[in-house]
Amino acid sequence: MTDGTWITLISLGVTVLFMFGVPVFLVIAYWVLGSSFVLGMTLDNIGAALSDVFTDGFALLAMPLFILTGDLINRSGIARRLSDFAYACLGWLRGGLAMASLGACGLFAAISGSNSATTATIGSMLHPEMTKGGYDARFSAATAAAGGTVGIIIPPSIIFIVYGFLMNLPISDLFVAGIIPGTLMVGGMMLTCWVICMVNGWGHLIPLQMSRVGKTAVGAWLGFFAIGLVLWGIYTGKFSPTEAAGVTVGFCLIVGLVSLPLYRLMGLQGQDRPVAEKRYREMLVVEGFSLTEIPSITMRSAQITGILAPLIAISVVMQQILSLLGAQEVIGEFVRGMGGYHAVLFTSMAIVFVSGMILESLPVTIILAPILAPIAHSVGVEPVHFAVIFLVGASIGFITPPYGLNLYVASGVTGVPYFRLLRYIVAYLGALLAVWMIVALTPELSTMLLPTR
Repeated sequence: MTDGTWITLISLGVTVLFMFGVPVFLVIAYWVLGSSFVLGMTLDNIGAALSDVFTDGFALLAMPLFILTGDLINRSGIARRLSDFAYACLGWLRGGLAMASLGACGLFAAISGSNSATTATIGSMLHPEMTKGGYDARFSAATAAAGGTVGIIIPPSIIFIVYGFLMNLPISDLFVAGIIPGTLMVGGMMLTCWVICMVNGWGHLIPLQMSRVGKTAVGAWLGFFAIGLVLWGIYTGKFSPTEAAGVTVGFCLIVGLVSLPLYRLMGLQGQDRPVAEKRYREMLVVEGFSLTEIPSITMRSAQITGILAPLIAISVVMQQILSLLGAQEVIGEFVRGMGGYHAVLFTSMAIVFVSGMILESLPVTIILAPILAPIAHSVGVEPVHFAVIFLVGASIGFITPPYGLNLYVASGVTGVPYFRLLRYIVAYLGALLAVWMIVALTPELSTMLLPTR
């Protein structure tokens, strides 16, 4: 048999493995190993490529640090404070609590940079509150899943780090470029949420009290400070994204360790929740965590990093093999054959959308970005703008079946079966697609905040 036949058989085999639930990393690894043997490539080449990724990829150091940041702010109680602030601002609207959960997703994303962490944290915190407040359990879970999509768009973003590393773009520019599109995504989902809740009459209204807004804003000052610290440092060039991640981890670590003794000193533990919450707001501290909890927090972050890092490395090898096979030329010629600026742009968006339905954003980015980005640039699409277009599309893949990672996460933390989420996820999907189109057709949304050079 020819090499092409063997590789086709290998591809069909790993596709079957993927359909049976084999992890994406193993699916790609099996394909890489099999194709390497067929093409006569040695295992030394694979080892060298993997080594180069981890020894030369300084920017990738920010990834585990931002993952750790998300776990620290969750365990310290900062995430709860941000949620309280969002509800104080939006609770007077029909569906205010659901809208607040979307706002909390945006605020949490501005510190953690992870879609799954955003969905899991906000979903586990606010889903019980929403169901108690009269919201449909399926809608509540779907809202958490949809809100998590902004986790990789609002800076800092783990996937922006990967994209910048692959395409040799300034990660700080990518972070800044994601601010407005990410905010539009949250706004579009909030509008959709409000319409659904108005139609169904969901949500108990609370009066808009500026004193309540002020108290919760002051109570969430640690979260706002962490967000501002990251954005200020990157935007002004005071530190790189990797350094920003280290600074944020240090800040959250200090806050968590200092807050626990204060929390215990005030006697909040063991009290009824209303009494504890009142003193909690007055003293402006979060629960915090102890030194003995740090290993478990770090271990959880390390587990997530241990999943992502090998996937990045093996996907880089996959790129090399696809290049040898001429896949980039085939896809490139197909996209170029579509015509000019808008035809290439929309074709690229369609490819990203379909790929996101069956693959996680990381392999989609690693495999397709090096193919599509140069083609888009050749027809006049600004590289940073295309990065935002590409990654907004990849983020939508988190709620598109059959893969839909956020749907699985939301199902896991809320107990709502996966397929029951789909009824209400369609509306959020439509809102995100509309925002995606607006972002694609309006380059200024991605570039207007970029620092002048």
